[in-house]
Amino acid sequence: MRTGYLLTPCMYYRSLMPDLLAREQRPAYPPLPTTDPLTGEPFSMDLKAVKDAVQRTAGKLHITPILSSVGAADAIRRSGGPLLGDGRVRFKSEHLQRSGSYKVRGMLNRVARLVEFFGIDDVKRRGIITFSAGNAAAAYAWAGRAYGIPVEVVMPAKAVPAKIAACKAYGATVHLVEGNMGTAGELKEKMVAERGLIDAHPFNDPFVIAGHGSMGIEILDQIPEADVVIGGLGGGGMLCGASVALRALKPEIRIYGVEPDGSSAVQQAVSSGSIVPVTPSTIADGLAAPYAGSWNLPLASSLLDGLITLPDEEILGGLRFAMERLKQVVEPAGAAALAALLFGRIPVIPGDRVVVILSGGNVDLARIPEFLERAAPVPGA
Repeated sequence: MRTGYLLTPCMYYRSLMPDLLAREQRPAYPPLPTTDPLTGEPFSMDLKAVKDAVQRTAGKLHITPILSSVGAADAIRRSGGPLLGDGRVRFKSEHLQRSGSYKVRGMLNRVARLVEFFGIDDVKRRGIITFSAGNAAAAYAWAGRAYGIPVEVVMPAKAVPAKIAACKAYGATVHLVEGNMGTAGELKEKMVAERGLIDAHPFNDPFVIAGHGSMGIEILDQIPEADVVIGGLGGGGMLCGASVALRALKPEIRIYGVEPDGSSAVQQAVSSGSIVPVTPSTIADGLAAPYAGSWNLPLASSLLDGLITLPDEEILGGLRFAMERLKQVVEPAGAAALAALLFGRIPVIPGDRVVVILSGGNVDLARIPEFLERAAPVPGA
């Protein structure tokens, strides 16, 4: 297992992180699509699209607060890492967003655009369907309820019970399948073909990605001096969307994506220059995407400075640190970015102002004792 800061920071980054491939050294990747697959209208993934999403969803979502921790910065310093800017780590607290994760940013933007384009009566008549491990399903259910649109979701039967319950509470019809996200996606495709439901993708969708971009605008509004932003990667929609805004507003900012060792769809896609189907195996169900899609592959390849993977035990170490030291309850996927920073995987340098995205808080409470037992000790904590 790779651990901690074993070299001085400037040497550490390239020596201990072979998965951190510079953007200019990555394989060629497919061009970014230019058409919305659901409406057929031209679409440009840029800052304007993100700002349009902000306007479209204005007043309906939380502007989530920035939290900070001196203790997290101290742990990094004690393990041999650098002294971070202002002696603290900042956190974009998306686990406090509506529905318990950042997902509503993109899903509300997607549903709102469907209503604008097709009209509310047509969207209600057809209904919406998605597949998800839980958070995207709940977010679509929440957004559908806001417009009175019927939503159906296909989820693995092993999904977190609280996520299944949330979908039902928001009014969605839930279909549970044995297997993983890939299996759920297959049933969703079948239902779209048979019933004409609107196929609302959980991460590979331009309006979803642009909606998530509102987080990037908020981060720089709240912490304009930010040097580094770290976020989890499943299918890539959250961090790719945020990166569209971050890169446009502050080109020199450094952005790092974090995946579980057992579910690295984005890293594999970027490394090969093509979409690579994976069979996820990770405790972080919210990062267990079966592939990185046609929108997120070129965005991740061109916008992210690094793609880092880490084992489940370290992700759970981040979860435990969040509970014990930050007094924040996050799910494993929501703790992955924090874990990567605490375990020395992120190339930070002295004085860096670091923002970690706590992406979701829909944790299976019954498994908390297991998570804490399995958690790897955080260096310096």
